[in-house]
Amino acid sequence: MKLATYKDGSRDGQLVVVSRDLSLAHYATGIAARLQQVLDDWSFLSPQLQDLYAALNQGRTRHAFPFDPQQCMAPLPRAYQWADGSAYINHVELVRKARNAEVPQSFYTDPLMYQGGSDDLQGPCDPIVVPSEAMGIDFEAEITVITGDVKMGATPEQALDGIRLVMLANDVSLRNLIPAELAKGFGFFQSKPATAFSPVAVTLDEIGEAWQAGRVHLALQSTWNGRKVGMCDAGPEMTFHFGELIAHIAKTRNVRAGSIVGSGTVSNKGVERKDGHMEWPKGYSCIAEKRCIETILDGQPSTEFMKFGDTIRIEMKGLDGRSLFGAIDQEVVAPGGRAKLAPQDPAASDAGAAESGADAQDA
Repeated sequence: MKLATYKDGSRDGQLVVVSRDLSLAHYATGIAARLQQVLDDWSFLSPQLQDLYAALNQGRTRHAFPFDPQQCMAPLPRAYQWADGSAYINHVELVRKARNAEVPQSFYTDPLMYQGGSDDLQGPCDPIVVPSEAMGIDFEAEITVITGDVKMGATPEQALDGIRLVMLANDVSLRNLIPAELAKGFGFFQSKPATAFSPVAVTLDEIGEAWQAGRVHLALQSTWNGRKVGMCDAGPEMTFHFGELIAHIAKTRNVRAGSIVGSGTVSNKGVERKDGHMEWPKGYSCIAEKRCIETILDGQPSTEFMKFGDTIRIEMKGLDGRSLFGAIDQEVVAPGGRAKLAPQDPAASDAGAAESGADAQDA
């Protein structure tokens, strides 16, 4: 089934069930008002939502209405946890290679992960509000899952059983703030503003045969300013599957229902041409990776980060060719919605100078 949260003037919105083709929706009134309620009592409430979903797809509901992604909040507008991994080791390898640095061997066996802000998650069409272009605005196209309860010490296989729903995410990064933050030794904070999520979250059966061994074997599309820049395959090159990412969190603590876990930037390896040069035919899921590729090939990056007025669209189509989650479709704006250059942040400039455009992010 497919679930969304509609704006209703509250912090947590109103739960709706969405048809498989994303054309219709129906309020889940009488079953649950909020998605978190369903996650807390999944065994009892999800079958009722599934029945409503079946009726909606069969045209048997009396109060269905046209589904509008513009009215969507994040499927889970406030989460108990937002933990983002870096499951695609190729992304890490590119970042490190561009800096002439080695990838620590432990990165291939122990996932990278950071704790993001989960109190202000954004809807799919909400603007990306950033104080200054000088902060190095970047999109990051990712896949995420929402969990039920997973006990401390769970194995990766046990953790897979805790997955309830799957979504897409745009985990926005402010690249020019990252080096100074990482230098403090405490990880990301100001460099990670609010994350946006796809209009709907879907159960695993909606993904069908494309869900294999904890991975989504479909292409993740990134379209920047109307130009498709990424068609990255999210499946085979995901070094750590979602069960492993969740088990990583659960090593020393319980994972509670309503936790969101991210894959990190979806990334694919380059291929060597007959002339010996490398190319990346599937594109990229974040600008930092493109800049790393340019640095490797040309000695320096040439692609600039996002500007006010830029747009980013992130979408994934199922095996049937139809949009699976709906699209994240956002515009970058200054505070107050001003699509113009905001005053430059001196801290951002200093941080950017510290490490050549601040592509120093492995996650």
